Formats: sequence, structure tokens, C-alpha cells
Amino acid sequence: MNLFNRIFKIGQAEAHSAVNQLEDPIKMTEQGLRDLRQDLDKALHALAEVKALAIRARNDAETERSRALEYESKAVLLLQKAHRQELDPSEADRLATEALLKKAQHDSQAARTAQDQEKFEASAQQLDQNVQQLKQTISQWDNELKTLKARVTVSTATKTINQQLAQLDSSGTVALLERMKEKVAAEEALAESYGQIAQESRTIDQEIDKALGSGAGKAGEDLKALKARLGIQEQ
Repeated sequence: MNLFNRIFKIGQAEAHSAVNQLEDPIKMTEQGLRDLRQDLDKALHALAEVKALAIRARNDAETERSRALEYESKAVLLLQKAHRQELDPSEADRLATEALLKKAQHDSQAARTAQDQEKFEASAQQLDQNVQQLKQTISQWDNELKTLKARVTVSTATKTINQQLAQLDSSGTVALLERMKEKVAAEEALAESYGQIAQESRTIDQEIDKALGSGAGKAGEDLKALKARLGIQEQ
């Protein structure tokens, strides 16, 4: 069937160069699935119509066979009436003959209708197989589409991260970070150097004061002198 040509087209989605260059495989597959679902709806409608024709043919065949039996029964009744002398034998023969002709017509129509029924049922069976195959194909490609979308998501994320890493390296960010580390290390070393100088200066001042006798002793003499000026006697 022509509707299965589309399945083959979807199957070539990743291999065909037009897909790689011009078309989005996901969008193409989604469109293909939409087309397949439309074809499935049409196939189901056609299947229902053919089954309806088969049912109608079966009912018509049964009706024709029933009418044939009725005319056969009428022919028997006519002959029986003639046998009982309730009806003129020649008239009974004429009417019975007409009844049998009607029976033959209905038998012939029943046979033709039965043949039509068989054809419709065979067509319905073939359509049903196509519908089942189409349903299976749609289910398969639904799963394939989910897998394809997941693969695209992973590949897109991976590509984005790799591009960012490549841009970081190419823009010299790594080298900039190294220079910043060197600068920070230099600043830390300079701060430590100033700290050592300040410590050395304080140590020298302490040594000088000690050598000159300054500090707590001189402060005690100054306190005595201040008390003497104020007239405060030592306790």
C-alpha cells in the first residue's frame, strides 16, 4: 500500500543527506507519524465500511435463501391441493412451475450475494492486517521518536558544555586565572614582608628603651616628683 512508503522514508531519516543538511530529523519523524495516524484513521474507516458490506451481503444471502424456501413450500402446497382435488391439476402445475422459477431466481441471487460476502470478508481481513501492521509501525516509531529526542537532548547539552569549555580555553581565561594566582601570591608575600619589617622595628625600639633605662623606673621617679610638688607625702 502507498501509505507504507512513508514508513520507508522515515526509516531513512538519519541516513539521507537531505535530512542532515536541510531537515530536522525530529520534525520530519513527527510529521511522518502525523501522516501515518491520518492513514490509520482512513484505513479504519475503510475497514468498517467493508465489514458493513460483508454483513449486508450475509443478511441479503440469508434473505434470498429464505425466500427460495418459501417458494419451494408454496409449490409443494399447490401440488398437494391438486392431489386432494382442491385445485385444478393444470392450474396447480402452472402455479407450481412459477413458484419454482421464483425459487430458482432467489437461489441464484443468494449464491451471488454469498460470493460477494466472501469477497468483502477477504478484503476486510486484508485491511485488518494492514491496520494492525500500521498500528505496530506507529507504536515502534513513537518509541524511536522518544529515543531520538532523548539523544538530541543529551547531544545538545554535551555540545553546549564542550563549546563553553573550548571558548574558555581559546579566550585565554585559563591563562588569566594563572596570572591572577601569581599576582595574589605576590601580594601575600609583600604583606608578609611588611609584617616582618614592622615586627623588627618594634623589637629595636624595645631594645633601645631598655638600654636607656626608660620604662617603669623613670615613670616611678616622675610620680615621686609630681607628689612632691603637690605636697603629698609618701605613705
